[in-house]
Amino acid sequence: MDANATTPLLPEVVRAMAPFWTEHFANPSSVHQPGQYARAALEHAREQVAGLLHCTPAEIIFTSGGTESNNLALFGTLGTRPGEWPHLITTAIEHDAVLRAAEALQARGDVAVTVLPCTATGRIEPATLAAALTPRTRLVSIMLANNETGVVQPVRALADLAHAAGALFHTDAVQAAGKLPLDVDALGVDLLTISGHKIYGPKGTGALYLRRKTALAPLHFGGPQERQRRAGTENVAGLVGLGCAAELAAEWLDGDGGTALAGLRDRLEQGLLAAIPDTEVNGAGEPRTPNTANLRFAGVAAEDLMIALDLQGLAVSAGSACQSGALEPSHVLRAMGLAEADARASLRFSLTRLTDADEVERAIALVVASVRRQRGLAAG
Repeated sequence: MDANATTPLLPEVVRAMAPFWTEHFANPSSVHQPGQYARAALEHAREQVAGLLHCTPAEIIFTSGGTESNNLALFGTLGTRPGEWPHLITTAIEHDAVLRAAEALQARGDVAVTVLPCTATGRIEPATLAAALTPRTRLVSIMLANNETGVVQPVRALADLAHAAGALFHTDAVQAAGKLPLDVDALGVDLLTISGHKIYGPKGTGALYLRRKTALAPLHFGGPQERQRRAGTENVAGLVGLGCAAELAAEWLDGDGGTALAGLRDRLEQGLLAAIPDTEVNGAGEPRTPNTANLRFAGVAAEDLMIALDLQGLAVSAGSACQSGALEPSHVLRAMGLAEADARASLRFSLTRLTDADEVERAIALVVASVRRQRGLAAG
C-alpha cells in the first residue's frame, strides 16, 4: 500500500516494451527502416499519452520522469525572459521536484519566488493566490493532487486567476494521472507533468504537456529531438511502456475504476478510525484521489509503526519516498498546521489498482494490532 511511491509494471506494459529491448532496438532518429519503425512506435506512444490528457500529440514532450518535467516547466518558461526578473508563485505543499527547482531559480538571483500557504485541510485557496499575483508574475505552479494526502486542488479556478494576471499555469499532475480523469482544456493549464512509474509504467519515463505556442527554453542541448525541447536519443522501450500504461489508465478511468478504489480506501479509513481511538484523517473533508489515505495515530511514532508493519509484509509510507531517511517531519503536514508530534505520528496508505478487499481487511488488522502494541509499550 505504497503506490504513491511507485506502481508495479502491468503485464501488458511489459509485453509492449519487450520487442524494443531486443528486436526493434534502432535509433528513432535514423532514416532507415528499423529506425523509422522505432520512430513510429514512439509517435504512437505520444498519441496514447495525449489521449490520457485529451490534448494533441504535438503538445507532448517526453522526458525521463516527473522531476525532469517539473524542472523543464519551471526553468524552461522562466528562462525565456532574460533580464526581466520574473515572478514565480508556488505552494508550501509541492513535491520537492518543484520546491527545490524554485529555490534554485531564486538562488540564481534572477527570479522572485512566492510560496503560498495552505489551509488546515491542505487546500490552496484561490483568494490566497489572487492576493499574491503581481504584474511581474510569469508562472504559477500548483500541483493537482498532493502525493502525501491525496488532496485535490481547485486547479481550474487557480489557473483562471493566473491567466487573468497574464501568467502561465503549470500543474504537477504526477499523483493525479491514472487516478483522476485529466483534460488539459477543462483544467485550463498551460503545462502539466506526468510520470510513468506512477501509472503502472516504467521508471525513468515521463512527459510534459506544453500548450501550443507556449515558449519553452530547453534544459538539454544536442540533437533536435522532441521538437528541440529535449535533446538526446529517446528511451524508446520505456516510452512505449509509458504510452501503453497511459492507454490502460484511460480505459480504467472510463470503466469507473476509481469508484471501486475509493470504496476500498474508505473501508480502510473507516476500519482504522473505528478500531483505534485518537486517530484522524489528514485532509479529511477535501476532494482526494481515490487511492490515498493519510492518518495520524496519536502517541505513535510513524517511523516505528512503518517498520513494524514492514516486518509483517505491509508496505506503507511516513511521507514522500523522495524523503525516505529524512529526519524532518513531512513539510506537507507541517504546512497544514500539524504540530511536529502529529506530523511524526502520521502514515500514508496508497492503494494500487490491484489492491483487493481481503488485502484491505488484512491491513486493518495489522495496523490495529501494531498501534495497540506501540501504545502499550509507550504507556509501560
